[in-house]
Amino acid sequence: MSAPTVLTVLLNWRTADMTLRAADSAERAMEGIEGGIVVVDNDSGDGSFEKMSAALKDRPRFRVVQSGRNGGFGAGNNVGIRLGLLGGVRPDYVYILNSDAFPAPDAIRLLLDYLEAHPRVGIVGSYIHGSDGEPHVTCFRFPSVASELEVAARTGPISRLLRHKLVAIGVPEATGPVDWLAGASMMLREEVIRTVGVFDETFFLYFEETDLCRRAAEAGWPTHFVKESRVEHIGSVSTGMKSWKRVPGYWFDSRWHYFRKVGGTSRAVAATLAHVLGALILKARRLVQPKIDPGPPHFLRDLVGHALRSLFRKQSVDRR
Repeated sequence: MSAPTVLTVLLNWRTADMTLRAADSAERAMEGIEGGIVVVDNDSGDGSFEKMSAALKDRPRFRVVQSGRNGGFGAGNNVGIRLGLLGGVRPDYVYILNSDAFPAPDAIRLLLDYLEAHPRVGIVGSYIHGSDGEPHVTCFRFPSVASELEVAARTGPISRLLRHKLVAIGVPEATGPVDWLAGASMMLREEVIRTVGVFDETFFLYFEETDLCRRAAEAGWPTHFVKESRVEHIGSVSTGMKSWKRVPGYWFDSRWHYFRKVGGTSRAVAATLAHVLGALILKARRLVQPKIDPGPPHFLRDLVGHALRSLFRKQSVDRR
């Protein structure tokens, strides 16, 4: 029996130096594994493509390609996934690695071995930690109407009542099943891609991994967390999330699209109303506890405004 093959996809957007560091880590972690590494420049327009091409041109594991447009995280990774191995050969597994993530030397091998040993598992992800060694929360339940109420209210009795609906589940104590994983270090079985498809490119950023894991689960391919596979992650370098002063429109677009895919427009509306109710509960708490963090500026107004515009667009389309 031939050895399983792995295609590693590494997406860059205006972080060429960091992507090259991630490429070095990926190359070390791919030692002894059949396959290759595709670095996709997501139309950075800042010289990233040329810099990475020059740095990696004499390293046979690598191909550096240009996406041609910045369609977001899913679209950029899809370029690499569709490219496949040399000659267009399909790999047995696809490994997605963030440009600000650095796998330990055995991290990719451990994900591969886990999938080989568990043929009914479709997607696996690593234990993610910061450069200081602190664990990052990357394991989650699927979002729901109830979870929208809880995350907005941030109130003890509600959180306890809905504890089995909380999206973030912390860092599991052991390897095992989760609903979905953040895509900083994620390996997919090629059969999953053939069955449910690649990332939905309607999502520019955020919720695309959630959606992919959900589609895989519905097709009978669960997602597992592999704690032994360790990856260092800086986080939010390309997106700038840590420095957001206001949640960008594409986050609201992705959230609305996710809930619509799960249960139609009625589900998206119900999730939004639940979030509004939770936010009003939080505002009431802040009247007596003003030190409670209010959350991102203008978030509730932006959430409601986005929902109303989305409903108006749908009604306009329905009338045509």
